[in-house]
Amino acid sequence: MVQPISPPNPGRRKFLSLITGFMASVGTVFLAIPFLSAFKPSARAEAAGAPVQVDISSLVPGQMKVVEWRGKPIFVVKMTENTVKLLSSNLDRLADPNGANSVQPDYVENQIRSRKQGVAVITGVCTHLGCSPKYYPETGSVAFDSDWQGGFFCPCHGSKFDMVGRVYAGVPAPTNMDVPPHYFPKDNILVIGLDGVS
Repeated sequence: MVQPISPPNPGRRKFLSLITGFMASVGTVFLAIPFLSAFKPSARAEAAGAPVQVDISSLVPGQMKVVEWRGKPIFVVKMTENTVKLLSSNLDRLADPNGANSVQPDYVENQIRSRKQGVAVITGVCTHLGCSPKYYPETGSVAFDSDWQGGFFCPCHGSKFDMVGRVYAGVPAPTNMDVPPHYFPKDNILVIGLDGVS
């Protein structure tokens, strides 16, 4: 005599399907965590882009301080009163005196290209091939210019910039040196990397 086959247990089948689906979901989440964490920047990368605070109280007129921000040198120059006056005297020798072709925040579209009178804050990279120009604060006749007003000279290919990073006409550099975002939360404290309100 043939034994009748017992009907399948639908409750058990449903339970096993739910458990299998749940375990597959948990496994997918644990498998995805390492891949998703790879998209998060490292602590070193986050620190490289972080704002930099600089105390400029020790700078005397005519002196420059170099600070690193995002892997680039930032030139912070405390200008003398005479240098500030000279900024408007050589405009005919500049290729772009108003900064129309350079990268700069809107708030520095002025003659000093800074938020603070007498303090220049510029990215110390020549816009020709990325060299770092040398600082020549003296005025008068120098080896590369007979009427130098003070500023930056790139010895690699002869590009010249005035004290606030505006490029001279007729040199290889095509644009002014960039101005990084910056502000002065206190009189002698400079923050580079943020567009705060001073």
